[in-house]
Amino acid sequence: MPYDLPPVTRNLLIANVAVFLLQMVMPSLEPLFALWPLGSGYFEPWQIVTNGFMHGGWTHILFNMFALYMFGGQIERLFGARNFTIYYFVCLITASVLQLVVLRYFLMDFETPTVGASGAIFGLLLAFGMMYPREKLIVFPIPMAIPAWLFVTGYALLELTSGVTGWMPGIAHFAHLGGMLGGFVLIQYWRGKFPIKPQRRLLR
Repeated sequence: MPYDLPPVTRNLLIANVAVFLLQMVMPSLEPLFALWPLGSGYFEPWQIVTNGFMHGGWTHILFNMFALYMFGGQIERLFGARNFTIYYFVCLITASVLQLVVLRYFLMDFETPTVGASGAIFGLLLAFGMMYPREKLIVFPIPMAIPAWLFVTGYALLELTSGVTGWMPGIAHFAHLGGMLGGFVLIQYWRGKFPIKPQRRLLR
């Protein structure tokens, strides 16, 4: 268990919990900092980031912070604090952008704001699956440990199916997929897989 958390993961946990507690005592924060759809009249550019520090209830934040606690530290130790910070916020931003595009041009939803760190969290899951593909995970209700790559792939397919079919409404499935997409592209860039190369390869 990752009891000794590295600094960025620890600070992200503190920031998310602190903002959630502020939401409890200041409900007026959500209309300002949640991610409102394009065309709603309430969208502001900063919401692309700020929505990732707000949550829709105790269950929502507990699940997200548990996942950040479980996976964030290991990925931060692998990437380093600077690159982990970049990675987390790239995933958060790509999650928000894809959610905006889907709400505006496909679901035609101009009224539903989005909150939650889930886009960035799904980016961390993607990173864990790519960096530690054979690591075994126990996932309820599956009665056996499964490799991380299979868990992440299955989760991504579930999110895509749910988003396309409308199954499990009220969940930002495309934001989750956006976080994974942003994480995948950034990891592949760091690995030197694109024509524009990083100054040095950062990941195996």
